Amino acid sequence: MPAESSPFEPPLVAILRGVTPERVVEVAKVLHGAGIRVIEVPLNSPQPFRSIEALAAAALPEMIVGAGTVVTVDDATRTHQAGGRLIVAPNCNAEVIQRALSHAMRVMPGVATATEVFAAIDAGATQLKLFPAATYGPKHLQALGAVLPPGVGIYPVGGVTAEDIPAWLAAGAAGFGFGSEVFKAEYSLEDIQQRATALVRALRAARKE
Repeated sequence: MPAESSPFEPPLVAILRGVTPERVVEVAKVLHGAGIRVIEVPLNSPQPFRSIEALAAAALPEMIVGAGTVVTVDDATRTHQAGGRLIVAPNCNAEVIQRALSHAMRVMPGVATATEVFAAIDAGATQLKLFPAATYGPKHLQALGAVLPPGVGIYPVGGVTAEDIPAWLAAGAAGFGFGSEVFKAEYSLEDIQQRATALVRALRAARKE
């Protein structure tokens, strides 16, 4: 089974739920300018595979593009065919993980419990999405960290804000996924730029870069 690639750097994933193909590239350019290098297009967005195709064609430097809310192996394959290189899921499905890895894609399954964490690891994943993070909190992550194998990173997603970044990093977070904190369909490009910049600055400050 192909090995996963190295962790994201900087480790921020922008979740563009509700983005349209007509707007996705201009949004991505704003995010890229702010310092974000990973974009997830949830599959419950309008025409998500067209958006992924547009992002792949734009080929922004160092930008990793993929799909979120991926719950079937067919959608993992369609994402790859559209040019996506990342699969993000809300759940832990070994078949989806293995299909993504068979396409040499990055994969981030959703986990919450130690059982789900180790099921994801056994399937080949090393970058895991703690979801929904807000209902578990940093102490939950800290406790999970006591049993995590080396090289496995957990990314809190769901209800995390810029102000929460230091506490999550202290608990062992490898990175973060941000949805409405950085993007909603009604946000202007200026709104998105300001929000993305604030998140990148908060991360850098917390890491003392």
